[in-house]
Formats: sequence, C-alpha cells, structure tokens
Amino acid sequence: MPASTTKLDPSNANSTDAWRAQIARLAAVRTPSFFHLRAQLPKQGRTNDVLAATPNMSVVLKTYATGGENGLHAHSNEDHVFVILQGEANFYGPQGEAKHVVKNDCVVLPRGSYYRFEAVEGAETLVLLRIGAVVNPKEDVMTRVDLDGLPFDGQAEKNHEVPLVLYEDRFFE
Repeated sequence: MPASTTKLDPSNANSTDAWRAQIARLAAVRTPSFFHLRAQLPKQGRTNDVLAATPNMSVVLKTYATGGENGLHAHSNEDHVFVILQGEANFYGPQGEAKHVVKNDCVVLPRGSYYRFEAVEGAETLVLLRIGAVVNPKEDVMTRVDLDGLPFDGQAEKNHEVPLVLYEDRFFE
C-alpha cells in the first residue's frame, strides 16, 4: 500500500495562511499518511505542527510555553477536540465557566462554541493534539469569530500571540 510520511517545521504553520496551505497540501494526498507525535518545545510562544489532513479533517500538534488561545472565540466551520498530552491548562467559556485539565484529559468543541484557554504557569510545557472536523468543505476551515461575530485571527496580537523562541534541545515525544 503506498503511503506518505509528513515531516514539517512547526514554524510553517504559525500563521493562518501557512496553516491553511499545509492543510490544503496534506488534504490533496490520497494515500494513507503516517506521522509521529514529536515537537520541538518552545521557550516562548506556541507552535502549530499540521501533521495530517483530509478535505474534512485535520490533525495538529500544538505546544504552548505560556499563554494559550487567550481571546474568547468560536470556530464557525469546524468541530474539534483537544487531547492534553503534557502539561496543564485552564479552559474558559463565555459565561465565566472554567475547567482545569491535565494530561489525558480531553475537550470537544462543537462549532460555534466559545472558549479560550491558558497554559498553567509552572507546569510542564503544554502539548495538545488537536483534531478538527470540517462542517462545510466549501467554506474556510480557518474561520474564527469573536463574541461579536467579527473575524478573529488566531495568530493575531488580539489572541496574545508572541514571537516564537524554541529550545534547541527539548522535545515532546
């Protein structure tokens, strides 16, 4: 059986356009794709390593030195799940709901549900596996909105994006 193996530099998906391009490139593959969960850990900032994709699904390994997805937002064309692989985070909802999560905890986010999260200071580097399912393949999977329904770029300053600085010798695997 033919197969592809994907090896990406995490910095390749640290913009919305790069993330969208990686999904499109990987979704064009019509053979089984294999990937390994490995990420260079950040001293500062976050990484988004797009590991695999189909026209209706994507798999992304995400790491956070501190912070998280700090701006309250919703994905209007994607259901997704986070699996916490390492570290700890606090997830928040629009009415002040809060949930502390640790390794092996998971959260399912149906399209349109508002959330934000932050890595817990002093814990191990936060590593999440994010699996997303497109609701309408004819619409942009990267569409996010804030509480006012306005476009919200996940890699923008509004989402507390900071420059990425990687450890040279620290990896999640």
